[in-house]
Amino acid sequence: MNQLVNQYGGRPPSTIEASATLDALRGMLAGQAYRPGDRLPPERELKDRLGVTRTALRKALDALEREGLIWRHVGKGTFVSGPITGSQLNSLSDLSRTVSPLHMMRTRLALEPAIAREAAINASPAGLASIESSRDAARAAQSWDDYEANDDIFHRAIAEATGNTLLLALFDQLNQVRRAVAWDTVVRSSDCPAPDHTSFAEHDAITAAIAARNATAAHTAMSAHLGSVSARLFGDG
Repeated sequence: MNQLVNQYGGRPPSTIEASATLDALRGMLAGQAYRPGDRLPPERELKDRLGVTRTALRKALDALEREGLIWRHVGKGTFVSGPITGSQLNSLSDLSRTVSPLHMMRTRLALEPAIAREAAINASPAGLASIESSRDAARAAQSWDDYEANDDIFHRAIAEATGNTLLLALFDQLNQVRRAVAWDTVVRSSDCPAPDHTSFAEHDAITAAIAARNATAAHTAMSAHLGSVSARLFGDG
C-alpha cells in the first residue's frame, strides 16, 4: 500500500486509490480480532500503517460507516460496530442498500422486545449495571451524536445481558445494517436531547422491568419505546 502515497502524492484520491484504500482497511478489520466497541487506531496511525493519504483514508472510513461496520464519535474516536469477517463486509453492504428505514424499524420491533424479555430473565448483576450505566450516559449526553452513541450502547447492553450469544449476534447484524441505512431525513431542532426527551422515560421503564425480572413488562416496555421512536420518525403511531 505504500505505493499509493508515492503514486498519488497529495492529489485528491482517484477511484482506483479510493477503492484500494477501502480494500486495505477492510482487510485490516477482517484480519484482526476486533470486538464490538473496540476503538480503532487514530487516523494518523492508520494512514501510516496502510500507507495511504489522509483524504483516501477518510473516504474509506466514510464508506465503512455507511455500511454500518464502524461508527465515529467526535473527540473520542472510531469504533467497531460488531464482529467483522470478510464475508460480512460485502453481504452487509449489499443488504443495507435494499433495506428502507421503515423496514429497519419494523425489524427492530420484531426482535428487540424479545431480547428485552430474555434480558429480564437472564441478566446478571454486572449486566444490569451495564444497562443502567449506558442509560445514565444517554440521559447526560450533551449532543445528539453523544446521545445516539450511548443509546446504541444501551440497546447492546440489553442484548449482552441475555447471555445468549446467538441473540447477541443477531442484534449486532441488525445494528450494523441499521447504521448503514440512510437516515438523511432526520432533522434535529436542538443541539442535544431535551431533559424531557421521551426516550429517557422509556429507557427507565425498560431498565426497571429488567431489574425487576419482569419479562412481560420488559417486552412491553421495549415495544412501547421502539413504537414511540417509529412514530416520531414516520408518523405511524
